Amino acid sequence: MKTHILGLPRIGPNRELKFALESFWKGELDEAGLQQVGAQLRRHNWQRQIDAGLDFITVGDFAWYDHVLQTLARLGGLPARFANEGSGLQQLFACARGTKNQFAMEMTKWFDTNYHYLVPEYAPDSDFSDCADDLLAEIREAQQLGRAVKPVLVGPLTLLYLGKEKQGLENRLSLLPRLLTAYSAVLQRLQAAGVEWVQIDEPVLTLELAPEWRAAFTGAYAQLAAHAPKILLVTYFDAVEDIAACAQWPVAGWHIDLVRAPSQLAAWLTALPQDHVLSCGVVDGRNVWRCDADRALEKLRPAQAALGERLWIASSCSLLHAPVDLAAEKKLNLELRNWLAFGQQKIEEVALLKQALLDPASVADRLQQARDSHAQRQASGLRTNAIVQQRLRNVRKEDAARASSYAVRIEKQRVELALPLFPTTTIGSFPQTGAIRAARAAYKRGQLGHLDYLQTMRAEIKLAIEKQEAYGLDLLVHGEAERNDMVEYFGELLWGYAFTENGWVQSYGSRCVKPPIIYGDVYRPEAMTVSWTQYAQSLTAKPVKGMLTGPITMLQWAFVRDDQPRADTALQIALAIRDEVCDLEAAGIRVIQIDEPAIREGLPLKRSDWTHYLQWAVRAFQISAAGVSDATQIHTHMCYAEFNDILDSIAAMDADVITIETSRSDMELLRGFQQFEYPNDIGPGVYDIHSPRVPQVREMERLLEKAAQVIPAERLWVNPDCGLKTRGWEEVDAGLVNMVAAAKNLRQRYAE
Repeated sequence: MKTHILGLPRIGPNRELKFALESFWKGELDEAGLQQVGAQLRRHNWQRQIDAGLDFITVGDFAWYDHVLQTLARLGGLPARFANEGSGLQQLFACARGTKNQFAMEMTKWFDTNYHYLVPEYAPDSDFSDCADDLLAEIREAQQLGRAVKPVLVGPLTLLYLGKEKQGLENRLSLLPRLLTAYSAVLQRLQAAGVEWVQIDEPVLTLELAPEWRAAFTGAYAQLAAHAPKILLVTYFDAVEDIAACAQWPVAGWHIDLVRAPSQLAAWLTALPQDHVLSCGVVDGRNVWRCDADRALEKLRPAQAALGERLWIASSCSLLHAPVDLAAEKKLNLELRNWLAFGQQKIEEVALLKQALLDPASVADRLQQARDSHAQRQASGLRTNAIVQQRLRNVRKEDAARASSYAVRIEKQRVELALPLFPTTTIGSFPQTGAIRAARAAYKRGQLGHLDYLQTMRAEIKLAIEKQEAYGLDLLVHGEAERNDMVEYFGELLWGYAFTENGWVQSYGSRCVKPPIIYGDVYRPEAMTVSWTQYAQSLTAKPVKGMLTGPITMLQWAFVRDDQPRADTALQIALAIRDEVCDLEAAGIRVIQIDEPAIREGLPLKRSDWTHYLQWAVRAFQISAAGVSDATQIHTHMCYAEFNDILDSIAAMDADVITIETSRSDMELLRGFQQFEYPNDIGPGVYDIHSPRVPQVREMERLLEKAAQVIPAERLWVNPDCGLKTRGWEEVDAGLVNMVAAAKNLRQRYAE
């Protein structure tokens, strides 16, 4: 019996990778210094696995920006358009962040998580080769620690499936033979380096794959297994389709996710060949709740009886999605803290479960502690709120519908707002400068008084309004200086949410977020944004948007309680947001944006499960938005996701205006909106805010011209892809001046 995890957070206990990357990009840290930080983080992670008693060290889960991009680089598959943008890390970061000459690779969500991966680009001349020297170097370094080393790679079919065809390529699956040649070369080197097991992640196997994609696996792995270490084929996030057939593939073992899909175990125990390993993921890699040891052991005991030593115990997926270590949390409510396990604790839970199977008496005290924690959580008064429960019972069907149709509303809104053709706006946030962050931190520590903090934030709001008027924007925002994060800010003002000090999780690259923990019923005790938005509106005659985060994003970007249906939690949040929307309207705010960037990522992986999710997710948004009059305009924002397959649900949300990310895809996403005949206003992003590159006026005009070919001009808005909090003022000034100029040029052209 073996223990392992599928990967660990790579950011470091104190976000060392984030700060090193940003220093490197600024030219403050050289490449040798950056490499040293990476080496220290890897060694720290390896040592944690050894100290916990795991049987394998997982190697190769570290990535400088993204594990999909890192795998693509190790296989020589970076897009050819970056060939002249340097080599090594310089080229890697050019792909991720863009350059003056090239826009960055597209970015989208990793399955149904809030992690973003870089989307591979495949062209007819795409070629691949063994470029895995860095992985071999990491393996040699880890082998010196005296524990078995298990390298990890994203699998070839997943790497292809998650990419996009470019430059006329008709079918990226046609590139599989070339890709397998490169994989085989890498795997042969791993075998020569003394590696016994290699972990190959193929999470696409939990999707409903087309027959040609599923058929490709058998031949692909027959080729790879011929000259490779033993292959552990890894799946997660859902059950594998057609288990009986998959079990016969020429690999040495499988990993399955028994947290998200526990019912698949019986089929695997029946189908698995007698010499194959089965790795059972019973410790939740995606949430922060302490493992229910008794429940996990109920899953493992039949597997132990059937498999004996061929049973491996693991996390359900990579711990990339969990915070690093609960030990860093000093201020959490003690009762709540006892319910939690972060990355470090999850490693220890994996080891504990093995001991509980082999020698339960030796860990009896620890098992009892786990039982007591679970029982206390189930009985705790922290979980329920009578006010919320009564309000849920009073929700009516009509609470989810606006009074009039979009066609009626938009005419009233055009009169109310008097905006020009191609109206310009931003998505909400402006640069979070060092001074802003320092003021917020000082206020939290009690070193800055309430009035001083209020004056500081009002000064930042005033600056944002003045700048927007100088740019010539039509619909303004207050800039969100007072907000640390679009979810955390609201969660701190709602009952039922808890926040950590150091529970950071990587979102992409150097971007880290601190997801809140929803532990109980959610309720809004008082207004959250009204005073800030009112103040901004008092500074200008132009309309100012109220900025809110939608219920599904508040749900998806949190660690959510698992003791009630997610739909119930979403409805609780929706009612809290609805109250805020109504208060903003009562305060004279005529445009309110309810951001829902996470609604697509919440989709179950299998289409057969989509309908139920979309019904309650769309209803939650409708309830949050439907309490206002026809003349109040509701916006929503979505970014970095494939929307085309849920456009009917997006239309059902019935936002007056939707803004979306389209600049990296060169407006490709709009084709689906055209084919669907999306009925409401659309703001396709013309400015990629995740890159330091500032597009020129003509470039933005070209994107708007493409947009106007598929969406009527009278329904088009002009905006960046997303919020501007991560950019500096110099970049923002240049970018928005260019954006306004592009919009004005289009207005003049369409007026002629």
